[in-house]
Amino acid sequence: MKLTILGGGGFRVPLVYGALLGDHAEGRVTRVTLHDVDAGRLDAVARVLAEQAAGRPDAPELVVTRDLDEAVRGADFVFSAIRVGGLEGRAADERVALAEGVLGQETVGAGGIAYGLRTVPVAVDIARRIAALAPDAWVINFTNPAGLVTEAMSRVLGDRVVGICDSPVGLGRRVAKVLGADPATAWIDYVGLNHLGWLRGLHVGGRDELPRLLADPKALDSFEEGRLFGPDWLRSLGAVPNEYLHYYYFNRETVRAYQEAKQTRGAFLRTQQASFYEEMERPGAPPLDTWHRTLAEREATYMAANREAAGIGERDEGDLESGGYEKVALALMRAVSRDERTTLILNVRNRSTLSVLDADAVIEVPCLVDANGAHPAAVDPLPLHAVGLVTAVKAVEREVLAAAASGSRSGAVRAFALHPLVDSVSVARRLVDGYLAEHPGLAYLHRP
Repeated sequence: MKLTILGGGGFRVPLVYGALLGDHAEGRVTRVTLHDVDAGRLDAVARVLAEQAAGRPDAPELVVTRDLDEAVRGADFVFSAIRVGGLEGRAADERVALAEGVLGQETVGAGGIAYGLRTVPVAVDIARRIAALAPDAWVINFTNPAGLVTEAMSRVLGDRVVGICDSPVGLGRRVAKVLGADPATAWIDYVGLNHLGWLRGLHVGGRDELPRLLADPKALDSFEEGRLFGPDWLRSLGAVPNEYLHYYYFNRETVRAYQEAKQTRGAFLRTQQASFYEEMERPGAPPLDTWHRTLAEREATYMAANREAAGIGERDEGDLESGGYEKVALALMRAVSRDERTTLILNVRNRSTLSVLDADAVIEVPCLVDANGAHPAAVDPLPLHAVGLVTAVKAVEREVLAAAASGSRSGAVRAFALHPLVDSVSVARRLVDGYLAEHPGLAYLHRP
């Protein structure tokens, strides 16, 4: 089986390759093709993967290319993890938004809209090349904003593109651990959009154990989301929100924390990863050790501004394990290629799952996965407060898709102005002007 990784020079690619090395079953991935537009990054990551594969005669063959058509031709699975504009673009997204007093996070608010406007045209072009050169391939999208990009690609590829995110998986794992449950066998009632969802129940043996957690202040204080949101707010909601909802529920505090921080997350990662790739250019640099050291620092500093705003300090060691998006990707590939049926929280087309959205809207819910793809499970309706957020943000996503298709500047302004975290049409107009000045890739927004 052949896997292509777009964004193959990305820092987290060794996580995916490491997961593949642990798969010894018949029908496993035997060839991995890395594609990236940056030759230096490709070479650095290829060196890390080569060390991972050392002494492993059954390791997947590694192919490296900067030619997109060569990369996708004949692939069985395509893993998309591109970053249009690089970390320099992410840092600029944050800087422009914060100058206007609004959030610049890469998937939420103004920053997410800017990133989406840069990324959607590229993702759609990639989807068209895959449809032409590998029509039977399944696409696993991790490119942010994951829900928006998955929906854009689904307009070309239909249900053969599935979005993944490690955030709901990590949340489910942490809640299950606190409750003494096995996350592999518990049913996690989770619903929403990517980075905008709620864990509403955790069912073990037919019994919902979440009320037991919500009633226990000590238990709530023992994991990251419990400390981030606080027990009173979680009990008020009757659910545990995805960590990204902290940007909505405590917006003023997080914007202030970002403005007062020594540097934004994007600026930190830009500097940190530049150092990693520069170090990898040294002939004597140990690839795998260098990568592990950089990864540990990256995980420890994740959402640091939010924790600062909540007054909860550094991450606990138990919260440092990521949701494991590479494990989700591997489980998805196994389920589709071998019909190893499983349940995963994924980004897929809504169909009739949530009545407040149309059939083509991409949502994030538990899915039953088999050889025919991912099928969203039936879920209970959203409470009204969640309906408001989900429909408002989905409306913004649709404006982004429309602006990306038409090149309309006024459409881009509308996307910013309608977002719940942008509080003024005047601010929306200045944001568009600011992003057009920063990003040559947005020059296509030239129509009125």
